[in-house]
Amino acid sequence: MPTLRDIVTKGLSHLPENGRRTLAVDAEARQILRSWMQGRKTTPRQEAAQPAPESVEDKLAYLRERAEHWAPARRLGSLRDTMVFAVGNPHARLMLVGEAPGYDEELRREPFVGKAGQKLNDILRAMGLARAEIYISNICKFRPSMGANQGTANRPPTPEEISACLPLIQAEIRAIAPECIVCLGATAAKGLLGSEGSVGSLRGAWWETQGVPVRVTYHPSYLLRNEALSARRAVWEDMLAVMERLSLPISPKQRAFFLPKN
Repeated sequence: MPTLRDIVTKGLSHLPENGRRTLAVDAEARQILRSWMQGRKTTPRQEAAQPAPESVEDKLAYLRERAEHWAPARRLGSLRDTMVFAVGNPHARLMLVGEAPGYDEELRREPFVGKAGQKLNDILRAMGLARAEIYISNICKFRPSMGANQGTANRPPTPEEISACLPLIQAEIRAIAPECIVCLGATAAKGLLGSEGSVGSLRGAWWETQGVPVRVTYHPSYLLRNEALSARRAVWEDMLAVMERLSLPISPKQRAFFLPKN
């Protein structure tokens, strides 16, 4: 069972996620904290006997609970109330990151379940992957608001909304520790890579966030608007690069997808 010291120190360690760097305490509290720190320095055997780190599932459950009441996002007043966290395998080798939940995602509280999600499922099947094998999340955990009469309309999150939710996705990446991340669209790339570049300028190369290789490609919704063979081929080339990175089998048929026929 966690001690009072465990609970307090864990809470203090998460202050940066709420945008806090300092905390005001009185003289009595400072004395207690000082005694705890001195105790840690003088009892290495007790420190070594502490429980093992939490499991990935525990970390994600904790993050989900934190996200539900995430103060930096709630304070903005420009995001809707329903929090949409993530879905998939907590031990996934591949992590996909989109921009924000839309109407369908807010309704079902799961990312990528609308038409764009169906297109994403098609892409995964073509890769030989099941949706349950990977981990899918968004840069922003709340649907951006467009006012009282929003209906089914959606908009991308603003830089302020991305920044408010960024610590959550960064913590997810640390918990999952995937071998590879795919940014689906410019908004995801802006958040994870800090880049203002277009998808066209970023795709076709490997980037990095928190030590994890990142590939940038077009959002599935882009393919719903643009059915050109070149657009589909561009996304597929990015996914082939991901498959090669993960040492997944690639058949001649898969390599030839969307290539012009002679």
